[in-house]
Amino acid sequence: MSFAGIVGQEVAVTTLRRALSAGRVHHAYRFEGPRGVGKHLAALSLAQALLCPSGGEGCGACDACKRVVTVASSEPHVPQHPDVLMVELGLYDAETLGRKSDETRDISVAQIRKVVLARMPFQPHEGRARVVIVRDAHLLNVQAANALLKTLEEPPARTHFVLTTPRPDDLLDTIRSRTLRVRFGPLGDGALTELLLRRGITGDQAARAVALAGGSAEAALAAVDQDEASDEAAFVEAAEAAVVAPDSTAVMKLADVKVARDVFRARLLALAREQARRCRAAADARAAEALAARYSIVVDALDVLDRNPAQPLLLESVLLRMRAV
Repeated sequence: MSFAGIVGQEVAVTTLRRALSAGRVHHAYRFEGPRGVGKHLAALSLAQALLCPSGGEGCGACDACKRVVTVASSEPHVPQHPDVLMVELGLYDAETLGRKSDETRDISVAQIRKVVLARMPFQPHEGRARVVIVRDAHLLNVQAANALLKTLEEPPARTHFVLTTPRPDDLLDTIRSRTLRVRFGPLGDGALTELLLRRGITGDQAARAVALAGGSAEAALAAVDQDEASDEAAFVEAAEAAVVAPDSTAVMKLADVKVARDVFRARLLALAREQARRCRAAADARAAEALAARYSIVVDALDVLDRNPAQPLLLESVLLRMRAV
């Protein structure tokens, strides 16, 4: 990841690049704009630039840059780089925050104290800088915002804050006055299409997603997910109908439909999940045994999918074996 990977936000990216090249990165930014338009990606890209040993805009390839954008596999799922501090609603459990219950509606003062203020007396772990990203900063409750305010007014050396929000008017006036605004606008159709193309989404599916997105990549990807879920449900329905049909004509017809390998895998997974669901709900042992056998047939096919490039033959085999149960 780097600024080059952020599409459709030329004005915001240019503002940040100029600050970096002039050596005048502000101590506290406020990234404003709709959801899903690149604010968080830009915050991480700025963190890379500030923490990369090579300087400049960050190389995106060194160990430091990679750790900025790689999250821990276990909770809390925060960046692996120790000098990137993440604040976000519900990111930390009650035990970490020392509270009796998890955050549900707002970002608590406990999170600010534990994650941010407790680190401020110390130097950055690796020396170059420290970056604090507060995601959806409008969710800071009054106590949390006030606790953060003093640090925003008198930040430690080499410490930079980035507050991202789609609702800047919900922030305290004092928070807004101490952060420098960088505006992110809705993404154009061209930028959204480019983002979908990078994920292998093309054709009518991409066009429908862009039309429904309202300038948000998040909304576009959600629309794609809905399309894919609908396609998977239709495939499962067609496959089960083919399995119980009086002859194998429907099997041959369904097997003749070619799709991308990842789509094919997702459809087989959906078919396996449905067999497992029906098996658990089966009214008698005989029906459950048959459904369990059909589930095993689909799972076996998933195991050999990467070694078998002939999708039609594989699907035909799966459905015929399911019919034989």
